[in-house]
Amino acid sequence: MPVTLRSFAKINIGLRIGPRREDGYHELRTIYQTISLHDVVRVDVTRGAGIDIYCKDPRVPSDESNTCWRVADRVLRSLKTRGKVRITIEKGLPVQGGLGAASSNAVAIMLGLERVLKRQLAPEERLRIAAEVGSDLPLFLVGGTVLGTGRGEQVYPLDDLPSLHCVIATPSTGVSTPAAFAAWDKQFSDNGKLTGPLPSDRINTFSQSVYEWLNGSSFSPTGVPGKGWDRAEALLLDLVRTGMENDFERVVFPMCPAIRQVKRSLEREGAKCVSLSGSGSSVYGLFGDKESAAKAARRLSEYDVPAQVAVTLPRTRYWKEMFRDRVIG
Repeated sequence: MPVTLRSFAKINIGLRIGPRREDGYHELRTIYQTISLHDVVRVDVTRGAGIDIYCKDPRVPSDESNTCWRVADRVLRSLKTRGKVRITIEKGLPVQGGLGAASSNAVAIMLGLERVLKRQLAPEERLRIAAEVGSDLPLFLVGGTVLGTGRGEQVYPLDDLPSLHCVIATPSTGVSTPAAFAAWDKQFSDNGKLTGPLPSDRINTFSQSVYEWLNGSSFSPTGVPGKGWDRAEALLLDLVRTGMENDFERVVFPMCPAIRQVKRSLEREGAKCVSLSGSGSSVYGLFGDKESAAKAARRLSEYDVPAQVAVTLPRTRYWKEMFRDRVIG
């Protein structure tokens, strides 16, 4: 029987780019957070051989370059089985939006194939395949609030944040991750602190910023825990205080001024924290309540900037909702 799954998006809460490694990748530090926006993927296996991918969006490749194809091929080989795999992707997430859509699709296909075939990969084999195919894939095998290190593929579950309301705004301009890294290298190639053999100062301070944020004392406006003070609101204030940011903004905004304008618009609409997600083009704003988020999304849509309201998904909810049919609120 075919299996249908939700393929959830992620945002990056802070992202630091370190030196280029010997393998050609950059050292990274980031916090991933899964959110409720999603694609829907469907997978089935019948007699025969081959992998077919169907999607109405022409920008989604249907050949071996698709991460779903590459994961499906590796899963079949790892399980030492064969069959005709049919994958259908219903897009709800932007292409090249910095939300991890392709990576999330691929992990959903991995989990869906396990259900269809009634066989499971060992956890370490899941992670091996995911990391082999792409840096963003392993985070979707964890879900919730996740620390990413290495090139982003080394993932560690953190204590989940409370659910936060957010607006995801995606201008029509797409951003290629390789192009963003190339622009970073070109701009900072002569800066030894960023691209030298030692980790950059910004990489070294990331852990400190994360610790200050997640262990901050601002659980009330006075720094003293008190009745009625909302922890989610306090975490947003602490996040702003630590000054964590996405390094990609330093090269993407000059390349695409329209994306910088989206960030400014979300700030004007009252978002507590606004940032580029991944290498873009999506920008997210975190709000203290659903009503404020909905108002901001409507305002951006009036200016022809596609914007959606979402919530962050803690780890338990992420896994519960993956196979459910009902709409997430």
